[in-house]
Amino acid sequence: MTSLFTPFALRSLTIPNRIWMASMCQYSAAPEGEAVGAPTDWHFTHLAARATGGTGLIITEATAVSPEGRISPYDLGIWNDTQVAAFQRITAFLKGQGVVPGIQLAHAGRKASTERTWVDRGRPISPDEQYGWTPVGPSALAFGEKSTTPRELTQDQIQEIVQQFAEAARRALATGFQVAEIHGAHGYLIHQFLSPYSNHRTDEYGGSFENRTRFALEVVDAVRAVWPEELPVFFRISATDWVDENPEDARSGWTADDTVQFAKELQARGVDLLDVSTGGNVPDAKIVAGPGYQVPFAERVRVETDLPVAAVGMITEPAQAEAVVASGRADAVLLGRELLRNPYWPRQAAAALDGEVATPIQYHRA
Repeated sequence: MTSLFTPFALRSLTIPNRIWMASMCQYSAAPEGEAVGAPTDWHFTHLAARATGGTGLIITEATAVSPEGRISPYDLGIWNDTQVAAFQRITAFLKGQGVVPGIQLAHAGRKASTERTWVDRGRPISPDEQYGWTPVGPSALAFGEKSTTPRELTQDQIQEIVQQFAEAARRALATGFQVAEIHGAHGYLIHQFLSPYSNHRTDEYGGSFENRTRFALEVVDAVRAVWPEELPVFFRISATDWVDENPEDARSGWTADDTVQFAKELQARGVDLLDVSTGGNVPDAKIVAGPGYQVPFAERVRVETDLPVAAVGMITEPAQAEAVVASGRADAVLLGRELLRNPYWPRQAAAALDGEVATPIQYHRA
């Protein structure tokens, strides 16, 4: 059997293969009313299609731990029981197909209160507009020129958000999710605290590496404390802000060296796998992209620490994905846009590589 189609065990959980679905926002939840933030028929169909397509692990889109933690008013959330009930239908179906359901717990911080990506290119929604609100962040520094300047969080408010992550994890467990992924990437709130580019605080949550990582580690501790010992916790990270790689950019940001150091801290706190992406915190950073361009960052974490990693970023061909896993550069691949284009990519990859994925019984023919 090829490496891509071998099971992968984390704690007591066994994921049937190494082809996983990355978190991708759909901007399709109700923005108000009793069903605000709850998954709809669209979300069910979207995730169910990838489950019948052979994906081993499916991670939901960024799911907010509070209303103000949504990046748009149309995001999913898991801060109330209505959302839990709507998610249960999805987790039950995924498990019924032999797929591991995972949830990405998120807070958008200063990037919050934006339109859907297909409406004015996801422009910021001001607090004076319908569905808009004032975002929060580690510092009163707007994400972009047209973004609302966020309120700088007090230390008490930081602790409230830590508890919101814990409560969201409790609800996620009751919903039937088996993997909890903490979103610390793409310029969301945790990433904003990690990076000196966006964190200008002078208290114990800013300045030094130890201080800038404090909030993230407190969230990890809070989630791990309520998540069962037998189930894994993932952490999604942006391995670099893409400013230190550019000799023409004099700004300071989060770096690949920081990621390796931080990975060791995460592992010590009970994180089981690092989902390694890049960017999202510096709007005008120069990103050097190409096929598999983020894989080297995942590989470095895997080589320099004992922490398992998943690789992302323009992985589109079965042979390419197989090479990433077989060579030991990553333990799994997370597909995003490629699975949007082709929900049955895992099934087709299995045919191309002489692998095997589970087939729904309804598709069997004598």
